This record gives sequence, structure tokens and C-alpha cells, in this order.
Amino acid sequence: MKRRDFLKTSALAGAALTLNFEGLQAALASNTMAVEAVPDLVAVMGGEPDVMLDKALEALGGISKYVKKGQKVVIKPNIGWDRTPEMAGNTNPKLVEALVKKCLAAGAQKVTVFDHTCDNWQKCYETSGIADAVKKAGGIIMPANDEKYFKDVAIPGGIKLKSAKIHEALVEADAWINVPVLKNHGGAKMTCAMKNYMGIVWDRRYFHQNDLQQCIADICTWQKRPVLNIVDAYRIMHQNGPQGKSLSDVATLKSLIVSPNIVAIDTAALSLFNQVKKLDIEAVSHIGRGEANHLGTTDLKSLNIKRIKI
Repeated sequence: MKRRDFLKTSALAGAALTLNFEGLQAALASNTMAVEAVPDLVAVMGGEPDVMLDKALEALGGISKYVKKGQKVVIKPNIGWDRTPEMAGNTNPKLVEALVKKCLAAGAQKVTVFDHTCDNWQKCYETSGIADAVKKAGGIIMPANDEKYFKDVAIPGGIKLKSAKIHEALVEADAWINVPVLKNHGGAKMTCAMKNYMGIVWDRRYFHQNDLQQCIADICTWQKRPVLNIVDAYRIMHQNGPQGKSLSDVATLKSLIVSPNIVAIDTAALSLFNQVKKLDIEAVSHIGRGEANHLGTTDLKSLNIKRIKI
């Protein structure tokens, strides 16, 4: 059996955790000085979504470092597709539920969750399991299916994108957390933290018609940045994204990556994706363009990275 086939098959069965984690360790190798400073990025592997979130946030100093008492908080997962959690088309609902609970426990006034979906929004919210997860956790699930929910904002740092209509919940929020699922994408090649911004805007067609990769980098320059990016890689769709066709498109990696640095986290996510299917960073050019826009670094060796295996 070829190594690539072995990885796919084993990951689907949940048996490739050690191999993939070791590959990620190598990809995310940084200096090994024994320091107790808060890491720039945390990569966790081998647990359930809520357990991995606990470990990552603990390493980063706790949720209260990012969410303050009385704040209006928005969590922005990927809920774009009418797909069950097993298909990895959307963010894992268990992760969203755990995060909503943590934000409320930190004293958030309210926690709102939304996405501008591609399929029917009600079906996406229901089939993904995210609507029920948010309600169970005490959060507010809000639609984004009508232009009335969006407000005009300037994107002064943009090259192709100079303005956009952004969801009012996010415009009015005190803090927001970007929670994408890692997966293959036909146009952008990979969708992760930077690409997840497309779910906050009304007119996605403009992106596709005016240099998709640059527009993704441009929207990320909007002045209200996420306080954290949390990449769900419990399951990843490694082909036929962003919707997927069957479970053969999905690999189970039981991984989570967390960082305030959006360029670094997408670079790290690409390294993890490459444990299943090879994809050059040049193909995902919005990452490099984000670095050019001073949004973060692709030089993972320059960062303090903490790797946790459960």
C-alpha cells in the first residue's frame, strides 16, 4: 500500500493519530528553549473537541484573557453547508458548544453565533448540529440570509477590496472568535481561518470575480480582528471541498490549532493538511498575501509553539 493511501485509510479509522502528530511536530518545529511564556500558537492532538479546547486555552492563559466580563461576543464557525458533522463540511458542533459555554462562563453579556451560508441557512444550521449546540450552551444563533443584517464598512488596507457589507452582529461585537473547519476548497485550494471571513460578508460574488485570493487577504485587514482563531481539525475534508461527496473525502485527525496570529495558524493548518494530501503554500496564496498585509507570519520557526498530545 502506498504511504498516501495508508494515511488516508488510517486517518479515516482514527488510527493515524501518532503518525500525523509526529508529522505536525516536525512541520511546526521551533526552538526548544525551556520557557514558560504564553505561546504564540498551540497545537493539540488526540482528544475530543472540548478536551482539546480546554488544553489549548489553558496553555494560552485562559479564556478570560480574550473574553472580558460584560462583552458582546461573536463566535464565527463555518456553517456553510447542509452537511452532517461526519462530512467535515462545517465546524464541529461539540467545539462550538464548548466555546460558547466558556465565553459565558468568562462573563460575556451574550454570545452570538452566525454564518452567511451557501446552502439554505435553516438546513445548514440544523443539519450541522450547530444550532442545537449553541442553544444548549446558552448562546444566540442568528441568521445571515438577508442583506438587512449587514452594514457597510470600509476596508482601507485592501488592495482589491476597499469596502464590504459585514454582519451587524460582528460590527457591534466587543470581541469575536474565528472558528473555521480545515478543509479542501476548489477555488481557494484550502479553507481555514482567513477564508472563513467570507462568511461574515454579504457579497461573496465580488470575491470570486475580483481575485479571490487577494480579496480573502484584504477582508482580513478589517480593523476588528478576532481575539482568537481556533481551527477545527477533528475531521478534515481533504478533497472535493468545500461540500464533499462522501465519507471517503474525510480524514479523522482529532486535532485543534489555536492562535491570535491568523497567518501563522493558516500556515500551521496547511502543514497539518499536508499530512493527508500535499498542497503547496503557493497554491494557497492568500496566506502569503496576508503576510504581505502585515497580518502575521508564515515563519513558524520564529514563534513560540506549544504542542500537546492527549
